[in-house]
Amino acid sequence: MTKQDDAGYDLDRYRKLLAEAVDETKRLELIDIVIKEGARDKLETQRTSDRLAMTAATVARVLGPLGSSR
Repeated sequence: MTKQDDAGYDLDRYRKLLAEAVDETKRLELIDIVIKEGARDKLETQRTSDRLAMTAATVARVLGPLGSSR
């Protein structure tokens, strides 16, 4: 099992890739992986935020204004 921090990064995997990045091509591949995975994580965070906002809007619409009697 590998260690992961709160952002979901696989630290052991990145350490291994960094150790293997002994030439320019491998270093560029590592940079590309980190960028792509970071972008994927940010997109997933945005999607989660959007879903929560839509859920809150739906709940507010169903419940109506607070304090109104039905």
